Amino acid sequence: MSEKQICSLRESTARINIWEGSVRSGKTIASLARFLIYVATNTTRGELVVVSRTRDSAARNVFAPLMDPNLFGATSRFVSYTSGAAYGMILGRKVWVLGSSDIRSENVLRGLTCAGAYVDELTLLREDFFTQLLNRLWEGAQLFGTTNPDSPGHWFKVNFLDRCDPEHPQFLPDWKVWKFLLDDNPMLSEARKDAIRRENTGLYYRRNVLGEWVAAEGAIFETFDPDLKLGYVIEWDDLPPMAELIAVGMDYGTSNPTAALLLGISAELDQYNRPAPRLYLIDEYYFNSKVEQRQLPPSEQARELKAWIEADHLPPNSPRLTPRFIILDPSAAPLRTELAQQGVMTTQADNEVLYGVRTMASLIYEKKLITTTRCKNFIREAPGYSWDPKATLLGADKPMKVNDHACDAVRYAVITTENIWRSRIKFELAA
Repeated sequence: MSEKQICSLRESTARINIWEGSVRSGKTIASLARFLIYVATNTTRGELVVVSRTRDSAARNVFAPLMDPNLFGATSRFVSYTSGAAYGMILGRKVWVLGSSDIRSENVLRGLTCAGAYVDELTLLREDFFTQLLNRLWEGAQLFGTTNPDSPGHWFKVNFLDRCDPEHPQFLPDWKVWKFLLDDNPMLSEARKDAIRRENTGLYYRRNVLGEWVAAEGAIFETFDPDLKLGYVIEWDDLPPMAELIAVGMDYGTSNPTAALLLGISAELDQYNRPAPRLYLIDEYYFNSKVEQRQLPPSEQARELKAWIEADHLPPNSPRLTPRFIILDPSAAPLRTELAQQGVMTTQADNEVLYGVRTMASLIYEKKLITTTRCKNFIREAPGYSWDPKATLLGADKPMKVNDHACDAVRYAVITTENIWRSRIKFELAA
């Protein structure tokens, strides 16, 4: 461990202990090691909890490292968790796992006496959920949390982090914070650090590499370019073999356009003949009533969409594949009903906008989400998909609600199926 990590282990004796800073800086390993020590030694009354955006992200970001013998040696044998389960076991103690995006988790939290908590990706939690968690900490309990930087006006920074400064008029004496940068991770090679620095630009460089809390401005997908030479867009005929058509994501509109995009995962191999899958936007349905100068009632639009879903979407000589899920805008109840009557069952989309936008931006930047030329409206929308300056003034990262229907449809497909593709596709999530 680095000197910074050891220092944080030794000094994290406050009620609330926060590790913040750049990606891959060693803050997660240090905080997990401290939580292990707490689980092993603390006798405070109540239950232990792990909190993340979802239970799947808790499995990936918290339990997977704890169960890795390369990181935690023999101790890893005494940690177990099945993704999606309500609880795991750490050193013989039951630890409840809560996803902050699940309303049921908040209901559980309201009745909980908490002896200790580990919180992953703090800025992705809802403020009311985090406040409720603080209220549930029993006397003598401790919380250990990690976060990457976000907007300087984010509720967590304004209401808590800023108040950790002894000069602040509302100083929080029972909080401790450690800021980590890339050089604080002794396991990171110089080559890997250089790659992270190269792969992050603009907003993401300042947040992910420099660890700065800076406001979002300008284009969200700032590197996206429809020029075929740059590799973000490919000809439909050049689509590689698909392992699976994961989903169709749909954003429904009556006076606004309806967009549906087909998401697949490839069966590509790298130069060493190892699996190297990527996500592909394969094909697109788009109906704009203003352009067509007519409106489609939900029943007629459902028929059109059903026919489009059942059509062939892959180049000639490809195996016949059908989408695994049809994912629909949560507010599209009339279309959902009509599709069901026509035999098309839909899944309600995960509509966490900010997390979805961040994930898409990271995938696009690393060329892990590629678009074919058939997705003309996504290609048209993506370069102009921008942060809302009015929301930025209020301390929030939000995209502008203009020309975003194809982008929303893609977000629904990508985020709602994350548990399917995430274990196969490795990438850095933008802060």
